[in-house]
Amino acid sequence: MSVDEQVKLSNFTSIFSLEGKVAVVTGGSRGLGLHAASGLLQAGCSKVYITSRKKAACDEAVAALNAIPNKQPGAQAISVPADSSDMTEIDRLVTEVGKTTDHVDILFANAGATWGEKFDTHPEPMFSKVMDLNVKSVFYTIQKFTPLLTAKATMTDPSRVIITASVAGLVIGAVGDNATFSYSASKAASIHLAKNLAVALGPRHILTNVIAPGFYPSKMTEKFIEARGGTKDIEASSPNGRLGNAEDIAGLVVFLGSRASSHLNGVVIASDGGAMLKGSL
Repeated sequence: MSVDEQVKLSNFTSIFSLEGKVAVVTGGSRGLGLHAASGLLQAGCSKVYITSRKKAACDEAVAALNAIPNKQPGAQAISVPADSSDMTEIDRLVTEVGKTTDHVDILFANAGATWGEKFDTHPEPMFSKVMDLNVKSVFYTIQKFTPLLTAKATMTDPSRVIITASVAGLVIGAVGDNATFSYSASKAASIHLAKNLAVALGPRHILTNVIAPGFYPSKMTEKFIEARGGTKDIEASSPNGRLGNAEDIAGLVVFLGSRASSHLNGVVIASDGGAMLKGSL
């Protein structure tokens, strides 16, 4: 191959485009899910289905997303409230999505929960709740969406599953009075689950990858940020001197949903500014 041939990349101007793609975002009414949904719409998705447990929150998020001025003509966010911890609700979610699309290109499995408490009193019901939502429901959401994910997927244009884990699944999470034993274990499990799914679903033209965020300001993380001394203390301890923001997560999800990531499968990408390189959160 000549040098001239090597420097010619096919359609590079559209390598990050999601034009016409259909996405589903669980846990999409706030925080990382909402940031990602905004990015997906602005990158060209024609439909982005937003689901979370509370209808009012989904509707509010969809109204804000549909008011974004720089999305493609006709592109829309669609509210489909559902409780991802309930298997019958996952079935209903898939059915409702299937009423207005014959396929899904991107599934962002982002719904999750956490619990912080010291070792001696860490309650069994909350441990089970966190593991069920962060691991079991992720698996079954992907399983039940697979027919829609495979409907139009090909080797050259595969569908994407993106799972939200955490750097707490890669290094030691919070300890002490706000210890996150169940959360850390669940995120480690979701990472390993994704690697298994990458091998199992790859032949079906579905790529499965993981994002592992560090501290991003959100309702879920606010008490842990406070327990660590507040935003300024955490920023000061990070190699790049700040926490994650909306563009950081949106850009990563758009990349993993785009043609630019077509040869990534079973990959875990930490988005924490290098903080975990110090050995713990």
